[in-house]
Amino acid sequence: MRLLMLGGTEFVGRAVTDAALGRGWDVTVFHRGRHPAPGGVRTLTGDRTAGAVGLAALAGGTWDLVVDTWSGAPSAVRDAARALAGRAGHFSYVSSRSVYGHPAPAGLPEDGPLVGGASPDAGPDVPYALAKRGGELAALDAFGDRALLARAGLILGPGENIGRLPWWLNRIARGGPVIAPGPPDAGLQYIDARDLAAWLLDAAEKGLGGAYNTVSHPGHTTMGALLDHCVRVTGSDAELRWTEPQVLLAAGVEPWTGLPVWLPAGEDYDFLHRGDVTKAHAAGLRCRPVGETVADTWAWIRDLGGAVPHRPDRPAVGLDARTEAKLLGAPGSA
Repeated sequence: MRLLMLGGTEFVGRAVTDAALGRGWDVTVFHRGRHPAPGGVRTLTGDRTAGAVGLAALAGGTWDLVVDTWSGAPSAVRDAARALAGRAGHFSYVSSRSVYGHPAPAGLPEDGPLVGGASPDAGPDVPYALAKRGGELAALDAFGDRALLARAGLILGPGENIGRLPWWLNRIARGGPVIAPGPPDAGLQYIDARDLAAWLLDAAEKGLGGAYNTVSHPGHTTMGALLDHCVRVTGSDAELRWTEPQVLLAAGVEPWTGLPVWLPAGEDYDFLHRGDVTKAHAAGLRCRPVGETVADTWAWIRDLGGAVPHRPDRPAVGLDARTEAKLLGAPGSA
């Protein structure tokens, strides 16, 4: 198989590139040159935000599969997909379950209501959900049933440049009492970037098209198990202080960002952690145990010396030390 990876140097794109190389595929990486490409690939350099001029390096060549993880202006997906439609067999776009209209109930399948107002012609600075839906429309317009839309949710694993699991690992590694958002038995739904990558390649080989919710089954792990594994792999003396959601919310802690991964019970939790994934798992999606994801992410962080990369277009995550200290002294954390 001949793969053209649009990006391919960080997180999900890098996971796809590594997985393809591991299968012996012929891999071409098209990127802006801001980060080194992995060894063993052919490298093309360009800037998708510069229109046709920025795509000049893609003027020649044919591929069996194109994978695109773009999260910015949908017009960048549109331009690349149109340029490649006649020279690539399949186009896989890593989208997001954020494309569903809000509020989205638990158990929502792929044919659920989608956000309105998205356009494949939109430029930068559109909201994330509209950007991803616009990217989907661009892929479908150019490739039709040869386009696969992988609607991921929470993505974890080595290489994560959003900071969620790395924040927990680094905080727990420092030891001492740690605010943990209860309840510990709250189920989590996510995917390891490497499992997403493997499924994308498998799906392309099978010629799958259309939309798939690509995360684990609900309750694949729990908040308690995730943080317990963080304590175990770091070998720290951290003491998890499980704290009631109402205490955290009253203290102004932002779910999802202040304490990464955590969402209190309600609409957002039902959507992010209780989605219907029947279709993707029937099509072969498999998710590794949480302990493996945590251990491998910690090994990656240690290899980097603790300083993990962070996407400049995403806000920093994690609880500040002052707020945590106040919470540790408040009723409700034990």
